[in-house]
Order: sequence, then structure tokens, then C-alpha cells
Amino acid sequence: MEEQTSTNLMDGLTEQEAEKRLEAFGYNQLEGKKKKPALLLFFAQFKDFMVLVLIGATIISALLGEYVDAIAVVAIVLLNGVMGFFQEAKAEKSLEALKELAAPQVTVLRNGKWEKNPSKEVVVGDVVKFGSGDRIGADIRITKASSLYIEESALTGESVPVQKREGIVHGEHVGLGDQENMAFMGTLVTRGTGVGIVVGVGMKTAMGQIADLLQSAETVITPLQRKLEQLGKILIVLSLLLTAAVVFVGVYQGQDMYRMFLAGVSLAVAAIPEGLPAIVTVALSLGVQRMIKKKAIVRKLQAVETLGCASVICSDKTGTMTQNKMVVTNIWSGGKSWSVTGEGYEPKGEFHENNQSINPTKHHSLYQTLTFGYLCNQANIIKKDKEYALDGDPTEGALVACAMKAGLTRDMLRDQFEMIHEFPFDSTRKMMSVIVKDRSGKKFVVSKGAPDVLLNLCNGVLWDNQLQVMNKLYKERIQKEVDSLASQALRTIAIAYKTLPQTSLKISEKEAESHLTFIGIQGMIDPPRPEVKAAVEECKQAGIKTVMITGDHQITAAAIAKQLGILPDKGNVLEGKKLEALDDEELTNIVDDTYVYARVSPEHKLRIVKALQRRGHIVAMTGDGVNDAPAIKAADIGVAMGITGTDVAKEASSLVLLDDNFATIGAAIKEGRNIYENIRKFIRYLLASNVGEILVMLFAMSLALPLPLVPIQILWVNLVTDGLPAMALGLDSPESDVMKRKPRNPKEGVFARGLGWKIISRGFLIGIVTLLAFIITNSQNPDNLQYAQTVAFSTLVLAQLILVFDCRSERSIFHRNPFGNIALIGAVFISLLLMLVVIYYPLLQPIFSTEPIKGRDWLLISGLAAIPTFFLVGGIFSRETMKEPK
Repeated sequence: MEEQTSTNLMDGLTEQEAEKRLEAFGYNQLEGKKKKPALLLFFAQFKDFMVLVLIGATIISALLGEYVDAIAVVAIVLLNGVMGFFQEAKAEKSLEALKELAAPQVTVLRNGKWEKNPSKEVVVGDVVKFGSGDRIGADIRITKASSLYIEESALTGESVPVQKREGIVHGEHVGLGDQENMAFMGTLVTRGTGVGIVVGVGMKTAMGQIADLLQSAETVITPLQRKLEQLGKILIVLSLLLTAAVVFVGVYQGQDMYRMFLAGVSLAVAAIPEGLPAIVTVALSLGVQRMIKKKAIVRKLQAVETLGCASVICSDKTGTMTQNKMVVTNIWSGGKSWSVTGEGYEPKGEFHENNQSINPTKHHSLYQTLTFGYLCNQANIIKKDKEYALDGDPTEGALVACAMKAGLTRDMLRDQFEMIHEFPFDSTRKMMSVIVKDRSGKKFVVSKGAPDVLLNLCNGVLWDNQLQVMNKLYKERIQKEVDSLASQALRTIAIAYKTLPQTSLKISEKEAESHLTFIGIQGMIDPPRPEVKAAVEECKQAGIKTVMITGDHQITAAAIAKQLGILPDKGNVLEGKKLEALDDEELTNIVDDTYVYARVSPEHKLRIVKALQRRGHIVAMTGDGVNDAPAIKAADIGVAMGITGTDVAKEASSLVLLDDNFATIGAAIKEGRNIYENIRKFIRYLLASNVGEILVMLFAMSLALPLPLVPIQILWVNLVTDGLPAMALGLDSPESDVMKRKPRNPKEGVFARGLGWKIISRGFLIGIVTLLAFIITNSQNPDNLQYAQTVAFSTLVLAQLILVFDCRSERSIFHRNPFGNIALIGAVFISLLLMLVVIYYPLLQPIFSTEPIKGRDWLLISGLAAIPTFFLVGGIFSRETMKEPK
């Protein structure tokens, strides 16, 4: 239902009026799904199968009267639950922050100036404008439409875009699909431009009436999370079988049945990797937050895993690899050339002909090229705090800035010409046209676009200020000039026009853009971003191929690609026309040797992605326009631009770059690789420790020895070593060579690259040294079993705390600075401190069955605890080291 308000169409609302209406109507947002209460979120942490097994162990311990053991198990379960609760709560907050960062922006007219505001701050009565690729942010009555088409499938289910118009729609109870003068919240502009007044916001929009259908949200489980969930269940079964074996062997060797059963319960608790389900969640959550700081928003968690596998990055040139600050440096018209000075969008500079400064108003064809370039243009250059800022497209901004250097202004053009109609730019036509009328009543079509496109639409040319018939010779001369400018890495925009008959009524786009007269070319440059060359080189060292895709001229694209180190000496450059002529098989055969795609349309991007995927590549594809969405969606990692990207492109993507910078893709891939490696470190540490705990008990039982660890000690080790140190591994920074390794195979198993061997070998040695510490001490103090158990307990803890530093590297403990992870240092220090408290604090000694350890025995403990880590480094198992990545 529309709200009744009044609005000044020329100036829009004032900020004061907008604030009043915001208070009156509320924020322009749909009512969100009710959040799960904190208490329910906390209890949800105890639904996991592993946790239920632990709760069962608690009940058994309590029934047997072992209340201390039961309390210890409860502490483990609670700690795991609390950590899961806080992590999930933190993830929800991160998700809310991501929604804010990725929230759509709306161009609003306030106080007579167009500005971009968050969609939720739009109020009833606001005047807004929108164009191709925009998502409509509210219900809007259209007051001006130019070739406007809107896709309304979110409301009507009809995927074919509907043409919109200004004016009144007659009839009662008109359906949504028939309201041609309305643009509804949530729908997508697929073509053209429009202006309108907001008539409905939030829940009072058409979308708000079906808001309940939009509130369902599913939790996405990544493939790795699913794998580890299955692995966890397998490990539970194995742990229970091994525990049963320990109990059976112990009873068979004459141990007390009751004590062995109790030890078995404790060992099962220690062996079950209850932290495993949270591993990926914690690592992904921390990694996603780090990515936000590096200007990359992860929209789909699967992308984080896939990033580490990326083998090809297909990137747009303009704005992603370049600064997106175009400046015209050369102009050609009617057989003459001029150079232009100046930087950025500041309208200050000189025009030179043959190194001599000239007045552009005295050169008819030059001045006409500048005037028409400004007329056929939607950009504006605004002065803000002594600096000139662009409102609009950078290419158009360069044309405006150049025209302003010649003294032209928007007010001057409005005084001389009346805008009648506009045919907006789209990536298929590669051009834009306007119909204008001068003060004498004469009508013109003015067009600008790619030179090769405009040349084919021209049957005349302005040469030496004389109108000539376009022929092959003129076309060759113009093409030669285009090639010359392109070889200097300049982007070229051609200008053409034609006079319309006085009697002509409204004409079609096709009629307007035919039989044109070619008048000039403006050559502009968009300097490469300084950081991109280093990012391309880093990707090359990481085994990732960078491919440039651009709508620019082939020579321009090749020049920039060579400058950035993308195009090797024998690399191919493929033009859109040639690509069009290739079938899928032919394209697949040449795609590995092609590094630059020039003059391509967004539709070609999809073919390029699929061809690369057929060659076995994991492809990251960037895009910003509506037509880029299919390629972005088809890519393994779809990357949308946060600044210039349309809402359609962002929604199709799995990664959004907040700064539209190619270097950010490289940083995201590096972070993606690091997240996966940190998950492997976590698994390696957790499972090696658990293997060690099981084997020390199994070996002791097999040798008919007394229990080397009492149940409460096993539980304590599990609580401390599977806690802080393990979580601190998730904060580890990338290894120095993480971007010097080849991309990971997406089919690679969790235990690939020798991880399984590391877990078994370290776990085996931890079990052996713990048992040795027990045997040696017990033989020296045969009448004091508790002292030997305390030494074994300390050896086990210390061995695991040394092992955690070895887990930081794929090679060995010596390949990384031990102080590189401050969180880990802190976690290990706290764990050591807690171990000493348990051993030396008199009140805790009876509970944990410990005794103070003599100084000389600490030498034995330290020496044995170091063996699992340093024994393997010494080359005894060099077969493992040789297989690891260099």
C-alpha cells in the first residue's frame, strides 16, 4: 500500500525531512527471523553424538561412585559446550556484520544532490535513480524510464524481464506483473535506467507481504565439515574398540575388574576427539574474520576450502588490475591528433598539437569531439574539499574531465541542448546513444562506444572539417590510429553523430544507431595498480595462472598484460570475434596457452570458465555486471566487485572484494590455504595426542604392568591439551612458503601428504616415552606407584605441549619461529602452569593422585618428552621428510 506524502522531484527530500520520515515509517527492512534464545543455543551444543557418548560416561562414573571422575567429564563436556556456544554466537555476530557490509546501496536525491545511502535508510517520498544491474531497494513509482527492463521473478515467478514506463496504469486490482509504472523491492534492473519516488518501505512493500517466505535459512555445511563429521563417528568406534581391548587385556593380566572398567571409561573419554566437529567451524570463522580485514567478504563458506585449490584466476582488467581512474591523454579527429595534459579527474590541463599549446575552441572537429563526448554521458565531476571526485563511470568521467579542460560545463550544455531520449550503454552493443535538440530545434543522435563497433555503423566521416563518405581507405586510416593508441596501452572511445529529420517522431534504438558520421577518438589510460604486479608474481609462484579478460582492444590489453607480467613471450591473446568462431572443443584445446581475452562480452566468460574446468582447473572468475552473473556462478570461486559490482553479480558470487583489487584475490587465496592448513594442524595435534594416550595404556596392559595413569589424570590431560593449545593452532599465521606450493587437489583426503603417518608415528612415540618414564621411575621407586604415575602424567603432558610446536610446520619444528604464534605461547604457558599446580598444590594432590616431582626427574621427563618431536627430525624417519612440500 502506498503512503501519501509530498516530494520535490527536482531536489528530493531534505535531510531533516528524511529523518522525520525515518522515525515515522521505520527502517526500510524486512522483519528478520527471530534469533534463537541464548539458552537454547547453549543446550544445542550438547546434541552432538560425541558429546552424548561423553554424557553417558559421566553417568557411568557417577553410578560407580567415582564423583571426581564424573565431575572431570562434566567439566570437559561443559568446556566444549561453552566454547561451541561462544563460537556460534560470535559467528552469528560476524554474519550480521557481513550483512551490513554487503547491504545494498541506493542512489538517493537529497538536498538537490545525488548520493549513495544504505537501502535501509531510504524513506517514503525519497527520489531514487537506478540502472542496469541494480536491485530495487523499495517499492518505487517510476517517474522517468529509459529502455527500462526489470526482472520480477522474486515476486511473480516470471523470469522474463518486464519493460517499465512512467505514467498511469488504469484499472482496478491490477496484478503486480501488470503494474508497468512500478519497481518493486527485491527485483532486478536488467537493462536501462529509471528515476522514481519511494512509495513503500520495509514490511509495507509487496515483498514485505510475502516476507515469511524469505525468512527460512539453512546452515551450510562445507564438504570438509561433512568429512570430519563422518571421521569423528569412525574414530568413536575405533576409540571404543581400542578402549575395550585395553580393559580386556588388563583384566586378562589380573588387574581389578572395577578399576579397569573405570580406567576404560576414562580412556574412552580421553580418546574420543570431541573437539573435532568444532575444528572447521572455529578455523573457518576465524579465517573469515581475517578475510574481512583484508577487504574480502566470504558469502559462501565452501569458497574458503575451494580457495586453496584455485589454479586459475580470470580477472577483469579495468578497476581490478588498474586504478579505475581514467584520464584522456590523446584525441584524434578528422586526420589530426592532439595530446592532453593533466591528472585524475581535476579539470586542469592543456591541449597540444605538435608540442605547441593550442586553444581547443579554435579547432572545430576537436571541440565537437569534446562536446559530443560530454553530451553522451551520465557522469559528473564534483568538487569535494578541494578535491575532484567522480560520480559515475570512470570512462565517462575521463571524457567529462577532458571536456571541462576545454571550458565546457554541464550548465553550458543544458543551455545549448535539450535531452530528448537516451539509449543506455549495455555490454552487448558496447555503445551508448542520446537524442538531443539544439536551440534552433535541430535534432541529433550522438553516440559513443568501441571504435570497431561504431566504425561498422558509420557511412560518413568528418575529415579536415569536411563531411566525407566512409570508405575502405578511411576505415583503414581510423583503424591504424586506433591500433597506434592501443599499442600505447590506451583505451579508445569513438564519437559519432547524425542529424535527424525535423519531422522524425520517436525512433528505435536500431534506427538511431545506424548511418552515423564518425568524428573522433579519445584515447585514455587507466594506470595499473602498483600492487598488482607483485600479486600476479606471487600467484605464479603458487602455481596459479592469471588470465586477463577485458572488453578493451587486443593491443591495449596485451600491453597492460605484459606490463603486469601476465602475458609471457609465447602466450596467446584471443579476441572475442575469434572466440565466437571456435566450438567448445577447439576453445578447450587452446585455453591453457591463452592468457588474455580481449574484446569479449560477458557471455564469452561463461565459455572460458567451462573450457578451463574441462581442462581440470579450479577457476576463480571476477565480474561486476548483470551479464557476468552466469560466469560467476559457474566458476568454482565466483568473485564480485564490492564497489562497482551490481547486486546481481554479488548474489551470484561466493567472494566479494570490498576494494575491487586483484591483489585482494591473492590475499584471499593465501588465507584460504592457511585456513585449510590450520585445520590439518589441529587434526594432527588432536589425534596424535589421543593415539598416544590410548597406546600408553594398551602397552602397559600388554606387558602386565600397573596402570601408568589413573582415570582422573587421563581426563585432566584431555581437558588441558585438547583445549587452549589446540584452539591456538587455529590462529596460526601462514607459513612463509604457503604461496610457493602448487594448488591443493580438491579430491585430496584429510590425511594426505603424510598426515596420517605423522599422527601414528608421533602418537606411537608419545605412548612409548610415557611408558618408559613410568617404567624407569617405578623401578627406582617400587613402593611408590603414585610417584611413577605422576612422572608418566607429566611426561605425557609435556610431550604433547612440545608436539604442538612441531604441528605448526609441514616440515619440522625448526622451520618456524616458535614465538610466531603468541596465542600458542600463552596457551602452552597456562597448560604448564596448570600441570604444576596439580602436581605441587597440596589440596589438589589427593584428587589427581599426584606427588611433588624431584628436580632430577624433571631432566628425565624433559628428555623423554622431547623425543617424539626431535627424534623424527633427526632423520630416523627421513622418508617422511622427503615427501613433504619444499
